[in-house]
Amino acid sequence: MGQRSATDDAISKTGSVADATLSGDAAVPYQTTVSAPADQPDGPRIKLASVVQTILAVPYLLFGIYLFCVGIAMYLVGVLAVVPRYLLGFYDALTPISEWLVWYSGLPITLGLALALLDLLVLFDRKRLLQHLRVDAIGDAPVTVALTAYNDEESIGAAVSDFLAHPMVRRVIVVSNNSIDQTFQRAEAAGALTFNEEAPGYGRCVHRCYVEALRFDDSDFVILCEGDRTFRAHDVDKLLAYAPHADIVNGTRTVEALRERKTQLTTFMFYGNLFVGKLLEAKHLGCSTITDVGTTYKLCRRGALQALLPSLNPGINLEFNAYFLDMALANRLVVLECPITFHARVGESKGGNTDNTRALSVGLAMIRGLTFGWGRAT
Repeated sequence: MGQRSATDDAISKTGSVADATLSGDAAVPYQTTVSAPADQPDGPRIKLASVVQTILAVPYLLFGIYLFCVGIAMYLVGVLAVVPRYLLGFYDALTPISEWLVWYSGLPITLGLALALLDLLVLFDRKRLLQHLRVDAIGDAPVTVALTAYNDEESIGAAVSDFLAHPMVRRVIVVSNNSIDQTFQRAEAAGALTFNEEAPGYGRCVHRCYVEALRFDDSDFVILCEGDRTFRAHDVDKLLAYAPHADIVNGTRTVEALRERKTQLTTFMFYGNLFVGKLLEAKHLGCSTITDVGTTYKLCRRGALQALLPSLNPGINLEFNAYFLDMALANRLVVLECPITFHARVGESKGGNTDNTRALSVGLAMIRGLTFGWGRAT
């Protein structure tokens, strides 16, 4: 078995992470409680600390971006109203509305910029998660790979064989979400441990992958991926190279030179995904750099995943990857991105990338979750 990380040792020695098992209560990982000195009144100090934490917890940059976008939208609508005003004969009816929109669009733009500058110039240093660069020795850490699958008979055998051939991979798990083709049989034939998640939904399939992978205590890392051949095992080396610096290494498909020319990720999906990633980054300013909220391919430290998993809602569906990153950052886990290769899918796409309309729906659900919370399962 590979070496335990400094973070895992800290969990067991200091109790800074609540004891969390697959059946336990939700834990708040990596949170340290600071007590006031015994010879000083703790009441005022606790109240002041609470006020400071409340101020720092507000995502001013995120709200600033929203306000700025609202202001720009108001301005554009007001300007573009010139078309129906002059060409369609609605000059008298639309002129007051157009003038009001253009005139008052400056309010949300100015307020948005003020909030963004507050976060970036005043509070940023206080919000940064890490005070020192983290480097944990991982040694020859073994890996358990878990693949999601749904009617992937054309690709699952090759995907399993690809990962099993990697020297750092100890086993491959395949979780089928009620596949009706030969996915299950071909995964087993290729050497995978197979499970079927009867509850439908991408989130439930991913959650089951993590649950089954954590049953094996001889792996220091769990890698989540898909069985459709969009990702390849050679990127395991990259994920492990970033692992000493983080609790979760999230693969990003946004590096142009690492993407095949023809994939299911359209230009609209590419930049929409990048936009939502930057909203997530703004929400957790100073904690991570996010460019891809839709990728399945990621590496998790076993200790961090054990602590986080009980607090996750598997009922979150196609937006689960964004939800997972949001929850990880909210629980002060260190999330790092790693550029990975992205390939054309084998078979038909069945997730959030089937077409731009569905991608838009998933993206809006992600934004709603980032802004108002993830309480509603989909």
